[in-house]
Parts: sequence; structure tokens; C-alpha cells
Amino acid sequence: MKYDYLIVGAGLFGSVFAHEMTKKDKKCLVIDKRDHLGGNVYCEDIEGINVHKYGAHIFHTNDKKIWDYVNSFVEFNRYTNSPVANYKGELYNLPFNMNTFYQLWKVKTPEEAKAKIQEQVEESGIKKPKNLEEQAISLVGKDIYEKLIKGYTEKQWGRKATELPAFIIKRLPVRFTFDNNYFNDKYQGIPIGGYNKLIEGLLKGVETKVGVDYFEEKSIYDEMADKIVFTGKIDEYFNYKYGKLEYRSLDFKHEMLQIPNYQGNAVVNYTEAEIPFTRIIEHKHFEFGKQDKTVVTREYPKEWEEGSEPYYPVNDKKNSDIYGKYKKLAEASEKVIFGGRLAEYKYYDMHQVIASALTVTKKQ
Repeated sequence: MKYDYLIVGAGLFGSVFAHEMTKKDKKCLVIDKRDHLGGNVYCEDIEGINVHKYGAHIFHTNDKKIWDYVNSFVEFNRYTNSPVANYKGELYNLPFNMNTFYQLWKVKTPEEAKAKIQEQVEESGIKKPKNLEEQAISLVGKDIYEKLIKGYTEKQWGRKATELPAFIIKRLPVRFTFDNNYFNDKYQGIPIGGYNKLIEGLLKGVETKVGVDYFEEKSIYDEMADKIVFTGKIDEYFNYKYGKLEYRSLDFKHEMLQIPNYQGNAVVNYTEAEIPFTRIIEHKHFEFGKQDKTVVTREYPKEWEEGSEPYYPVNDKKNSDIYGKYKKLAEASEKVIFGGRLAEYKYYDMHQVIASALTVTKKQ
């Protein structure tokens, strides 16, 4: 059978693309190497708790059209991301706001907090930051940097903050209000019943196959469709012609606990360097669960290597230059459409992936 589109990867980009093209009466086949649909937003049901198998996914956007679009498939709840930071047993609210400043310095007014930050910035004497450490201190001072940024960032990137470029932290969100809502976006929430409901809605009526490695029989799959939509690693698609792009990866350690509530919050960051994981996710709090058990996940950052999942592109100059070469090859390809985080070597939030897929489908 001949398809109009073969879509490699059943994550958000591929699912939105397939849905939109199916609405236009195009015949689509979606394939994925994993044994499930949904890509990184896939949720595993563990005793009635939707466990975000590949890390916490919190939907947020300012775009009403995107918000209405996802809610047309599944209703989203009112979850608000308000993470807590644990530094050597001390707890601090995030993002940096008046609650955080009170916890750090016992200051009670915005003027006192601003004065404290300004005093530490001036004490640092940093005029032209040469690395991430200096950039952060020049923005928020030493206390916030050492307790809430340094260890977490070094774990996340696997490098010392003094070895990371300053541009990684262009700015740091600082609020002089008592507001723990991490995102500034107007719309925020989690699909009621988990992200699988969103993917199921998008792929309703679309032919799908899981457990299929596109590269094992690439020539056969290429012949099956007029066009290929590729959402995997762009360097792999071009057989690493210009070398391998670098990624950061994550290991997830899931644990079922026989208690109803482990940490009282969905997300707790561990910001000291001595603790090897960056955060603990308690999944039931995303959907205000009342189960008598709970599932927690520790996230351990690591360098990407063959066989592990690539999560975050390393957008330094070396990798950006390599990607630029692959991008030219991609743009020259008439049959293949490249989309999504891995194919565009770009850090996308979920609403951005959806917007990108919708834009691409309008041109088809």
C-alpha cells in the first residue's frame, strides 16, 4: 500500500502532523522504535497513577489557539508548577521570589530584597562575565547562586559552572512578589487522565506501528510513501556525515512507595552537587491523586551515549556549527520533512512543538 506520508516517530510532532494530514484525507502511517506511542510524553499507568516515564511534562502556553487545540482532544486540569528546592535539607520556593528571599535572608519587602541582591552583585565586582558562574552571580548575587543554581546546573550539564559559557544564562527570573508559579504563561495544566489521552485523540483513525526501527529497513519504508516526516536525530538520518551531535541524557529511577504522600509536591529540585540526582518527581500530584500509594522518580543527568535516549541538545558553538551543515542537507531534501526537538536540534517546549507541526502541515 502506498501512503502519502510515512511519519517516523510517534511523539507530539509526528502525532499532530498525522492528525492534521488525515483531516485533509491524506493517508498516513506512523511508526516508532519504542513499544508505545507518544514519544517522551508517554505515561505509564502504575496502580492508577499516571507516571511520566520520560520526565515531568507540564503543559504551558500563552497561545490560546494552542491551548484550545490540545483541550479539544482531552480536558486539561488546573495544575500549577510550583517547584521546591532542597539545599542540604533547607527548603526554598522557586522561581526566585519574595518567599525565596524571606527563606534566605528573612527580608520582608521588595525593597529589602532588591537591596540585598544589589549588595551581593556589587561585592562580586564582576563587570564582564566570562562564564556561567560569573554571569549568574552578576545577576542574582552569591547566595542564590551557591544554594540554588551552582550544584543543579553542574549536575545538569556534567561540567563545572566555570567551564560553561555565560550565554546559557542570559537572564534569571526574579520576582519581587510572593508568587511560586514557575511559568508566566496564561494557560497551564496536565491532561486529565494523562498525556496518553492526548496522543490517542491525535492518532484516532491513523494507522500506527510500534517496535519498528526505521533504519533497519529504511529503503523499504522510503518506498512506501510519497513523503517522509522524520522526527529522530538529524545526524543519524544523514549517517553521521559531519560527525555526531552531542546531547545530555537522563536516567530515571522509578519507585513505588506504600505511603499516600512522599514529598507534598510534584517537583522537588536537589540543588547541592553531592546528591547525584537533580530532582524527585511525585507523579500523583500532577493530577491531585488520592491513591493510598505513590510513585516517585529520581532524575540522574548523564552524557548521552549510543543506546541511551537523547534529551537535551548541547547548543554550544561546536555543535551548532555541525548542525548547520546537517540543516543545509535537510533543506535540500525534497522528499523528507524534518521536525521536532531531535530533527531540528533545538530545545522545544510542548506547545512550541505543536505550533511547529501545525505550521508545517499548513504548507503541505
